[in-house]
Amino acid sequence: MAMTSKATIDPREAEHFGRLAADWWNPKGSSAMLHRLNPPRLRYIREAVDAHWDGDPHSFAPLGGKTALDVGCGAGLLCEPLARLGAEVTGVDAAPENIGAARAHAQASGLTIDYRAGEFETQVKGRTFDLVTSMEVIEHVTDPAAFVAGLAAALAPGGLMILSTPNRTPLSRLAMITVGEGLGMIPRGTHDHDKFITPDELTGLLADAGMEVADLRGLSFSPVAGFHLSDDTSLNYLLTARCPA
Repeated sequence: MAMTSKATIDPREAEHFGRLAADWWNPKGSSAMLHRLNPPRLRYIREAVDAHWDGDPHSFAPLGGKTALDVGCGAGLLCEPLARLGAEVTGVDAAPENIGAARAHAQASGLTIDYRAGEFETQVKGRTFDLVTSMEVIEHVTDPAAFVAGLAAALAPGGLMILSTPNRTPLSRLAMITVGEGLGMIPRGTHDHDKFITPDELTGLLADAGMEVADLRGLSFSPVAGFHLSDDTSLNYLLTARCPA
């Protein structure tokens, strides 16, 4: 499948997230919500990786010998754990400020990660990866169909794609915009509820790109358990996709 050349970056979105770069790694700062989301995300990714490649759940490096691409990587909150799991990681983000913060943090952490700023289709043109991830990104792009096609084109044969995004429901509007942004837990202007994508819509975009969904899980929140994986997709969800055999 050829790489799509259609630009999907929304400059206003890139500018918004670029302004948050300096505070990205502060677990109590403007990106605190992402820090809280990361543990269940990583749990899901680990389970998906082990299931897809029939890995040992006790291995410290289940991605050893594999390449990974994280699209919309921010300052590297997911790239660094993927590198620690053994992957050779490339992270791409639309905001140069985020990439600068990501490079500095990786260097301070002793990790080698290939960070690049710009359109991911251009930055990784001609390359494919065993694992392609994109977390909370598709709801910020200008053309979700072109974006998904680009992700699919970057996936190596036999590879695994993992995505997460908010569902377009009354609950997600209440939790993320009315409460989250209204009370300052999420920076104002982060979300546009009309751009949220339902699981059925994303499944259709993946099918159009030659992919099939292998697993779908909800990401829920409760005052007791915090963010956790569940069967309820009404707030947020994660999915794995692969090329059909």
